[in-house]
Amino acid sequence: MVVISDIIVQGVQMLLVLLLAPLLTGYVRKIKARLVRRQGASIFQPYRDLLRLMRKEVVLADNASWLFRVTPYITFAAIWVAAALVPTFAIGLLFNWTADLIAIVALLGSARFFLALAGMDVGTSFGGIGSSREVMIAALAEPAMLLIVFCLALVAGSTQLSTVSHLLASSYVGLRVSLGMALVALFMVAIAENARIPVDNPATHLELTMVHEAMILEYSGRHLAMIEFGAFLKLLLYVSLIACVFLPWQIALYGSGTLSYAIGAGAYIIKLALAGFLLALFETATAKMRVFRVPQFLGAAFMLGLLGTLLLFVSRSF
Repeated sequence: MVVISDIIVQGVQMLLVLLLAPLLTGYVRKIKARLVRRQGASIFQPYRDLLRLMRKEVVLADNASWLFRVTPYITFAAIWVAAALVPTFAIGLLFNWTADLIAIVALLGSARFFLALAGMDVGTSFGGIGSSREVMIAALAEPAMLLIVFCLALVAGSTQLSTVSHLLASSYVGLRVSLGMALVALFMVAIAENARIPVDNPATHLELTMVHEAMILEYSGRHLAMIEFGAFLKLLLYVSLIACVFLPWQIALYGSGTLSYAIGAGAYIIKLALAGFLLALFETATAKMRVFRVPQFLGAAFMLGLLGTLLLFVSRSF
């Protein structure tokens, strides 16, 4: 009976991220529209877009290989698994032992690897440009992300997300300069990894500046729906990661009961709403930077992660 209950709670966690990912994207778009005094589309528009794409016929280039066809499913599966491993409303669930920060970085890296290969598969110039820019950003973002992981591991003594979240929720850790640096660095990496302003603008198709959109220009129908759904899940993943590590309040413990799970789910939705509003506010107040300035942006994230890690080596009280 206990095993069945654990499976149900873990299934709810996996289903929750699947249901909330398009809603978060629609919410951010709606807030951005309202901030510039436009009516904007409904917050449920991403669900309608996915359904519309799923009903459309897939159009493939004559020279597209099997890699081009399977990549949408591989990227979606990898990102969904990674998003489902990040604790949302509870910690210590059934698949807790797999919720490792390094494993999540590896899953996201695998999804990006296949997407970059697929962008070059049909041989178009836009696909090649988008893939090369995506790999350039990844080469700068992943080292910064690993330094953030090291910084958290030095504080918590583990890279398991449940352990990190449980320790940071206690009064043992408190406010630390190193964690503040890691939070800012993680926010900058999340902006770059999700192709958000100022690194990229997912709402435009300017050939001189687009990155992520250039890689997927040749996709259509259900293939494009899977890639777009993966992008929604990736944004939710990073918001959930920031929430469970740096804002772990009211997150339920394993086996604490239905009421605690419900309170944790309510707190999680409030955190998503707050993070979505702050993201929309930041993007509205920021201009997109030129592509060759992205290394400076991610270099700052790398230095913040490095300084946070070095501070912890000097003294654990930092």
